[in-house]
Amino acid sequence: MSNILGIDEAGRGPVLGPLVLSGVMISNSDEKKLIELGVKDSKLLTNEKREFLFERIIEVSKDSKIIKVGPAEIDDVILNSKELNLNWLEAHKSANIINQLKPDVVILDCPHPIPKKYEDYVRDLLDNKEIEIICEHKADFTYPVCSAASIIAKVIREREMDILKDKYGDTGPGYPSNKVTQKFIGENFDKHPEIFRKSWKTFQNLVKNKAQKKLHNF
Repeated sequence: MSNILGIDEAGRGPVLGPLVLSGVMISNSDEKKLIELGVKDSKLLTNEKREFLFERIIEVSKDSKIIKVGPAEIDDVILNSKELNLNWLEAHKSANIINQLKPDVVILDCPHPIPKKYEDYVRDLLDNKEIEIICEHKADFTYPVCSAASIIAKVIREREMDILKDKYGDTGPGYPSNKVTQKFIGENFDKHPEIFRKSWKTFQNLVKNKAQKKLHNF
């Protein structure tokens, strides 16, 4: 009997709030339990359904791990690091999960355009470099344990956004293309800079446009 670990993330694209990585480890014999629960990629489920499945996934899993990466850490990598980018940052966090949970097999939902390159990068960070790694695009659609990880990550990300909304007002979903989020950035970028990813072009452009308007009005 082997232990299988699925890893997925939520919140790569938003301009505010954390990136959340989740690892869910199950016994291979328990995969059918996830299927019976109706686990599937989190994007295919409503918020209510994800919340319903959250505790049940935790109950089925042998172990799990959540890592939250805040805007400041993301900005530091994108703006200051010569070695890392968002993909490699995710690889480092995934390796942390693998090293802690010590699975026999790990399934990665690959963020990099070349899965083999990402797999090799992650493996180089592992304590046990003999672990079997399955690294594929859309693994959260294909493998139930990755779907479970995507649900856990998405629920945690949504809960974090609810905390921000309670504290700061209607942020919208946090995505750069969302009009509510754009309005929130324009009204709050200088009041609450700690919640924004200042390396995002949308943030930079809105700040720039507001500064130009102030200069023009002056």
